[in-house]
Amino acid sequence: MKKIKKSTGVAIAFLIYVSVTAAYLLPRNTEVSQTEKILTVVGSYAIVLLLWLVLRKKEQMRERRKEEQMNESRKKDEQSIHLKKVNL
Repeated sequence: MKKIKKSTGVAIAFLIYVSVTAAYLLPRNTEVSQTEKILTVVGSYAIVLLLWLVLRKKEQMRERRKEEQMNESRKKDEQSIHLKKVNL
């Protein structure tokens, strides 16, 4: 089973929260027009989408940094092994 990434999990949680809140509260609100209700929900979904994109980008940057560190570590290990062979 594939593990859900943190960015996806957080975005899904907020998506569920926005949907449930909108379904529960907006029909009861008679002070605003239908257009304002729709714009509020669409705006909330847009914010959740932006949050997901930002978190996903941060995860990708973190993974890239981790790979670079591993590559640098391998290069250092290879250099030290080569130096040991030369000194022998």
